Amino acid sequence: MAAKEGTIIAGLDVGTTKICAIVGEVSDEQRIDIIGIGSSPSRGLRKGVVVNIEGTVKSIEKAVKEAELMAGVDLNSVFVGIAGSHIKGINSRGVVAVSGKNKEITKQDVNRAIDAARAVAIPVDREVLHILPQEYIIDEQDGIIDPYGMSGVRLEVEVHIITAAVTSAQNLVKSVNRAGLEIEDIVLEQFASSKAVLSPQEKELGVVLIDIGGGTTDVIVYINGKVRHTSVLGLGGNHVTNDIAVGLRTPTSEAERIKCRYGCASSELVEEDETIEVPSIGGRKPRVLSRQVLSEIIEPRMEEIFTLVKNDLKQINYDENLLAAGVVVTGGASIMKGVPELAERIFDLPVRRGMPTNIGGLIDVVNSPIYSTGVGLVQYGMEFDTAGKFQKSHDEHIFPRILARMKQWFKEFF
Repeated sequence: MAAKEGTIIAGLDVGTTKICAIVGEVSDEQRIDIIGIGSSPSRGLRKGVVVNIEGTVKSIEKAVKEAELMAGVDLNSVFVGIAGSHIKGINSRGVVAVSGKNKEITKQDVNRAIDAARAVAIPVDREVLHILPQEYIIDEQDGIIDPYGMSGVRLEVEVHIITAAVTSAQNLVKSVNRAGLEIEDIVLEQFASSKAVLSPQEKELGVVLIDIGGGTTDVIVYINGKVRHTSVLGLGGNHVTNDIAVGLRTPTSEAERIKCRYGCASSELVEEDETIEVPSIGGRKPRVLSRQVLSEIIEPRMEEIFTLVKNDLKQINYDENLLAAGVVVTGGASIMKGVPELAERIFDLPVRRGMPTNIGGLIDVVNSPIYSTGVGLVQYGMEFDTAGKFQKSHDEHIFPRILARMKQWFKEFF
């Protein structure tokens, strides 16, 4: 059961470069209308992981305050995105005998099968974030999406399990709580992004979503409408900025500005006579350089990111024929000119730039790959039935699922 019309849902994208709060309202068409956006430079994260709680709390408070003022609401709870190279995804299978007289599959049977799939050896310092069913198999008949009510003796389920390091998740939860917010759920960032930028047809045909953030590049693969693979690579847009700062001998802040304004990931798309002005360090005069030089610094790093993604996909023995919808690139670094063209060259698949879709309200403001995760978190929240636990009233909110999960983590860890 999805959220009711008029429900206010907030998503918090806690990224390496920026922290973004998005506020949405559920419309009568069961669609999200974006009514508030807040953004703040991220001061306490490295490669998607909290390394300074105080800095992170201040950045969260600033972004949330901005979103609250724009939306005209007070936020009590949020859906939070989690990233970082500590995230791991594994595929597992569970098998159970169908109980009941008529051998009709019930919700209990499905839950038992998922529990059996979950019973893989997960280290004590890791916790399960998501268990995403891929397909069900009844008496060796595979490809079943919804087994409820069907008859059978043996039920199998294939699932994708996403786990995170307990300490990294605890520090994220602590930061959000200290900013005065409760957490409705913790969501893998690329899974959230996929809800905002991928169409059901693309997921069905087979697609790779590459979300290039500041500190990490997050990958998620859908085949036959289900998540088949997730991974996080420790390279992102900040590495491109650092390359520019070193290569052009300019301050990092200027390197970021030059990247955003003049950056191109494919040098063949740059005219030979194009020039850019580069500020120098230590009060020296600015220099005029060819834009081609800038592109030749950016291209190898972006090529490295896409090659690492391709190698990651090779490890799971993916078949290119299963990815008929090709590749979708999103995230802040995907805005650069030439990114889809470079990705097309490396993957030999059709590539498009992904932006949030199927939303209303402030569409023009969030119509950018930067907001894919934030909007996706709100869309995830709309599907996440919490029966009135959202900001519909100002009663005290409870979040038993997260609370129970966190208590368990603390028990196990301390």
